[in-house]
Amino acid sequence: MIGYLKGTVKYIDPEYVLLEVNGVGYEIVCSGAAFSKLSGVKKGEEGEVFTYLQIKEDGLSLFGFSDVREKELFLKLTSVQGVGARMAMSVLSSMRPAEVSEVIATADSKRLSAVKGVGKKTAERIILELHGKISADELLGAERTEKHSPRTGDDDAVSALMGLGFTKQESVRAVDRAKQNGARSVEEIISSALRGM
Repeated sequence: MIGYLKGTVKYIDPEYVLLEVNGVGYEIVCSGAAFSKLSGVKKGEEGEVFTYLQIKEDGLSLFGFSDVREKELFLKLTSVQGVGARMAMSVLSSMRPAEVSEVIATADSKRLSAVKGVGKKTAERIILELHGKISADELLGAERTEKHSPRTGDDDAVSALMGLGFTKQESVRAVDRAKQNGARSVEEIISSALRGM
């Protein structure tokens, strides 16, 4: 399976990105975040993307993601009955991974069903099957080792939000607002901060 590609960006189209790796051109259908990341790379320069290869009777499709967490979220979405790869990519192109996690964690089916191609019943099924599978650790997204010094809950929340694509300044402001609104635990702070983003 092709899980990651790094090569020269040859062509960028709203439908796909063409990445040349060792003389082979790969057409990759990208999520919104991956497309944005590769769009920032000039043609002829190097870009990278995490990938998932879908094998079906009618052919192969290569899907691209900005990072491993986004790819894992895609795999969770496609594990839901009735949610195919294209629908999962539509969700990830309409919302940032942070927003998808927040929608599932808060059971906001109305917001999810606003995504093109996702009806009310499908949105409710996604939330039902994935609720509880989006952990605080995933929202934190920060890898820790014993070498790291102990961190406060605020630091953890800021790091989690930065890991979800927000700037440090946005993250610090969101955490401050969440605490002013009464959030105390790391999970409460992250959840409240995401709602306020």
